[in-house]
Amino acid sequence: MNPLADLQPLIDPPPVPGWPPAPGWWLLAALLPLLAWALWHWRHRWLPRRRVVEPQETQLDPLRLAALEALAQLPRPYDGAPAGPWLQAINALLKRLCRARWPNDNSHTLSGRAWLAFLDNRCPAAGLTRWMILVEGGYRSECKLDDKAIEGLAASVETWVRKHV
Repeated sequence: MNPLADLQPLIDPPPVPGWPPAPGWWLLAALLPLLAWALWHWRHRWLPRRRVVEPQETQLDPLRLAALEALAQLPRPYDGAPAGPWLQAINALLKRLCRARWPNDNSHTLSGRAWLAFLDNRCPAAGLTRWMILVEGGYRSECKLDDKAIEGLAASVETWVRKHV
């Protein structure tokens, strides 16, 4: 007698609806990763790469960099020191920069509101027309600026040097 003959038959598990998938689904499951790889490969090979924009510091021309260095080296008139020499130095720096940038505009001959308007036409973002002290302060006998005004004017001039056209 055979000992395996006394075993009961196996009980089949209940059927899972929709399983196993039809043969077409197996083919689709195999093709999806291949299609994803092909799209990725095509995109990287044929589409142009986006250029990484360099920081603004490296895009500045040597004239602007030299002007920014000269501006940074000017001693600022803090703690009630006379601001006239500082304002004259800023004006001289801006006039030298304009003379080098636009030699035929005769910007070095401008003064007062016309000078500020010329500067503002080249870079409205700096807003130098509100700093009338820039052109008048060098001629006042006792011109003093508070720290907030010194920082604001220096920031406006720096913005002008960076962004003028």
